[in-house]
Amino acid sequence: MANASRRDFLRHSMAVGAATLAAGPLTAASLRAAERSGSKMRLGLVTYLWGQDWDLPTLIANCEKTQVLGVETRTAHRHGVEPSLSAEERREVKKRFADSPVAHVGPGSNECFDHPDPAALRKAVEATKALVKLSHETGGSGVKVKPNSFHKGVEPQKTIEQIGRSLNIVGRFAGDSGQQIRLEVHGSCGPLPVIKQIMDFVEDPNVGVCWNSNGDELKGKGLKYHFDLVKDRFGATAHVRELNVGSYPYAELIKLYVEMGYDGWILLECRTKPKDRIAALIEQREVFEKMVADAQG
Repeated sequence: MANASRRDFLRHSMAVGAATLAAGPLTAASLRAAERSGSKMRLGLVTYLWGQDWDLPTLIANCEKTQVLGVETRTAHRHGVEPSLSAEERREVKKRFADSPVAHVGPGSNECFDHPDPAALRKAVEATKALVKLSHETGGSGVKVKPNSFHKGVEPQKTIEQIGRSLNIVGRFAGDSGQQIRLEVHGSCGPLPVIKQIMDFVEDPNVGVCWNSNGDELKGKGLKYHFDLVKDRFGATAHVRELNVGSYPYAELIKLYVEMGYDGWILLECRTKPKDRIAALIEQREVFEKMVADAQG
């Protein structure tokens, strides 16, 4: 029995060794890196403001040059990724991204679901569906939308429920093509307790929250409290401003993302106007990488 057990142990050890060699060399450092929480989190760019005047080839080239390897194509910017594109033009956009290391994260829209007018609400839903189709056909993974505002004469709870129900409609449509709806924390419906109430009406798994670093979440009970309110509903994108400008506690925010093992995109929605945007993007990537490394300890 002892000899049989020893033979089994040796066969198992040899099999594990062969599998390890087949997978490639694994150093202790690479194993530790693979296990670090937040190691799959990536930095990308929203075309507002730093990329708003770059055409698509320039946008992709600049993202590749700076190693900021994902882009949310905000509507009405020069890149031209819009619902008006023909089928052939959509294929060309998809190919341009596929031929580069840069990911098309998806369109960033201004569509919202707070409209008191039913016709305006239906129009927003249909416009969002068109953007979902655009995202799918250009290699994106989802569409950013907004909640957005409370309106005079309309009960806030009615608006909250309307937004949530509308998100279910567009979320189901998005799921049919493997897309995601990303609800940006925005407008007078943007406080995190309100966003949580909206998401309580959202049953579709293809709808997620897009953090937006507004500053309201620093008030009252503070960043971690508001982060924890919605972290189980996060989508694949989050927005930040310049990580080393102003007083927003981005190091703390990045640490919260690392600790939860977030594997989505942290997207730069920059507000300053540097003379050299390439250098500025490289600087932001370096700041981001250091924040992640510090959070990983």
